[in-house]
Amino acid sequence: MRSGAVFLSIGVGLFLTGLPVLAHHSFAAEFDIAKPITLKGKFVKMDSINPHSWIHLDVTGADGKVVTWSCEALPPNSLFRQGWRKDTLKPGDDVVVEGFQAKDGTATIWTRSVMAPDGRRLFAGSPDALPPATAPGKEDGK
Repeated sequence: MRSGAVFLSIGVGLFLTGLPVLAHHSFAAEFDIAKPITLKGKFVKMDSINPHSWIHLDVTGADGKVVTWSCEALPPNSLFRQGWRKDTLKPGDDVVVEGFQAKDGTATIWTRSVMAPDGRRLFAGSPDALPPATAPGKEDGK
């Protein structure tokens, strides 16, 4: 009887240690693959944090209003392996970000790639797993 309780306790403990892995969200839970978007704007800052980095940029709409978009990207180590460095983008740089809009309608996207001011295209997401983010009428955050 006691050995059963011990094994049950160990099993529950192992299950609970795996919960953080289950809590990691999937692309499909937050972003809409049917809503590719291309944003053209000014780079504000980058948060190189785990589990995902964030690229922030100011996008000026047709009405002249500036909206700060948050662009979720790969973790810092993965971005480094894709060619990103601390000084890749500087505040005020004109950039083009391709990705997929959030399902909740906020100014948030999953980043696929970033076109740097020097013309380099840097991947910031999973380029092989997703379709191209070029769809008519999706420029400038519309």
